[in-house]
Amino acid sequence: MIIVNGGHIKKYYGANLVLEDVTFEVQEKERIGLVGRNGSGKSTLISLIAKLSKPDEGMLTLRKELRIGYLAQIPAHWDDGSVYDVLASSCKELLACKDRMTELEQQMSDPSSVAGDSQRLERLLADYAKLQERFQIEGGYELDARIDTVANGLQITKAMYERSYASLSGGEKTKIGLAALLISKPELLLLDEPTNHLDLQSVAWLESYLNGYDGACVVVSHDRAFLDHVVSKIIELEDGEAQSYHANYSGYVKEKEERLLQQFAQYQEQQKQIKKMKESIRQLTEWGRNGGGEKFFRRAASMQKALDRMEKVKRPVLDPRSAEFQLKPEDRSGKRVVTMTSVSKRYGSKELLNEANGLLLYGDKIMLLGSNGTGKSTLFKMITGEESPDDGTIEVGARVEIGYLAQQEYPADDKKSMLVYFREQAAMEEGEARSHLARYLFYGADVFKSVSQLSGGEWTRLRLALLILRKPNLLLLDEPTNHMDIAAREALEEALEDFPGTILAISHDRYFINKLASQIWELRSGRIHVYQGSYDDYAAKRDQLLAAESASAAVISTKPAATSQSVTPQACNKQPTKSAVSPADEAKLEARIEQAEKELSFLDAELMEQAMLLHAEELTKRWAHREELQQQLNELYESWAKQ
Repeated sequence: MIIVNGGHIKKYYGANLVLEDVTFEVQEKERIGLVGRNGSGKSTLISLIAKLSKPDEGMLTLRKELRIGYLAQIPAHWDDGSVYDVLASSCKELLACKDRMTELEQQMSDPSSVAGDSQRLERLLADYAKLQERFQIEGGYELDARIDTVANGLQITKAMYERSYASLSGGEKTKIGLAALLISKPELLLLDEPTNHLDLQSVAWLESYLNGYDGACVVVSHDRAFLDHVVSKIIELEDGEAQSYHANYSGYVKEKEERLLQQFAQYQEQQKQIKKMKESIRQLTEWGRNGGGEKFFRRAASMQKALDRMEKVKRPVLDPRSAEFQLKPEDRSGKRVVTMTSVSKRYGSKELLNEANGLLLYGDKIMLLGSNGTGKSTLFKMITGEESPDDGTIEVGARVEIGYLAQQEYPADDKKSMLVYFREQAAMEEGEARSHLARYLFYGADVFKSVSQLSGGEWTRLRLALLILRKPNLLLLDEPTNHMDIAAREALEEALEDFPGTILAISHDRYFINKLASQIWELRSGRIHVYQGSYDDYAAKRDQLLAAESASAAVISTKPAATSQSVTPQACNKQPTKSAVSPADEAKLEARIEQAEKELSFLDAELMEQAMLLHAEELTKRWAHREELQQQLNELYESWAKQ
């Protein structure tokens, strides 16, 4: 069943035509990804669906009494209250129902209120029964559990519940707003860049949640992996129009390419036909003028009408303009770019780093991962010198020129135009400045927009333009693709792939990580854990390690104590049948297991401490030895279980 239907929608933003002829539909339980370049009208379209504005022309109908939940990029304003108040705000009616039930309970339990008035008591009981039924049907008794489940999935700790919402950062507010929206369970979810402020663990949870969600969902996102895992339909906004693709993101890319090639072939064929018709019209008109009679003019006019009525195939843009990130370092650095030795960092009682070691070599392309709050941005600030370690040392190598792109909010109410701001920062004349800005897709009147009016993607592109002018040979990039559209992300990826210098980047964009990473650093429990390869390699290896650790812990927990000398008959009845072995053989096997466990534990500690200081070949050799030892231990466990 169709719950949203839009036909030939036109919408202006000021004097600019944003949506020219948009037709689309949303079915029940559909998962739709809304994609397009920055400024193509994605946020405008979902604000129309959310009934925050109306189309200037065209038709937009929604199913009667459709419950909609809308998450905007900019968090909703909330003057007062705690984080818990905001999380529960979407369930106001349920909370009001609960409060009313409490009032009725107090009245019914008060002898002075119902004494001698059986009719009043009956009315109170009837009202209570109705409220209780409604409260139960709408999930009131599970409300606290629902809040805790969603909050836990998005890494919102219970310790945050009592914090003032107004004291939170913009990213934290967006996360709280997303949680409140999911808790409310609307029939249609409208999500504008929901993954921007989530770590990878929270993104994975959100993907799982949305895949099991009972309602429909329209999500604006530039996170290609997220779109691949969640949506089954893509609506692309381009040149004010909408095209639908019944596929996830990867399927959409393939199908779009096929459509473009087909459209280009149709366009070329039609252009040949138009050329022939125009030539025929010219000849007929010429013959008529040369005395051929009125019939030639009539035939020319008839052919011209047919040409005018012909529906023209639009020329497809096979190679759209994209930003030009020209990354060329002024000079190369020494081989050792950054060396971290036993680095510790604390803020009050919170320990971020605990004797962490790391080595960054020239030409490395490393992605730094970790949950929010583990100290990734703090590590960047210590490398740049903005922060100092409490213990240990961070040494920056010879001839290292750092280019640092911080993850930050927009500049505070800066009224300067983008052109003036860029010229001041780059010390550049207007003509040269405009030429540079054009490479980053800032054309014409765009350069006169005030800095405070820039979108998130525009602000990131502007900061990258300034950073690249410095020609650094070490790039520290903190969420560089946040707010960027997909075309800009792909252009940046290509430039970083060809960059001859060193890259250390924080990102939760799995496409971006897979494209660039030669090594993954995971910041966990205050240490840097190293994984060779891309994100997929890291995810597979980490899953294997966690599974092995769980299996090892499970087997160890079921092992009998080594000092146990006797087993009761009752215990024998509960245990699986084992082959008879001598106590001496059993003791030898347990000793071998204990020795293998010690060796594996020692090797893990050694790898954790020295991995960053080892060459790739040596690290690969030690890792293979570790896997071999783990396999031997698993076989010993199996032998013990069969006794």
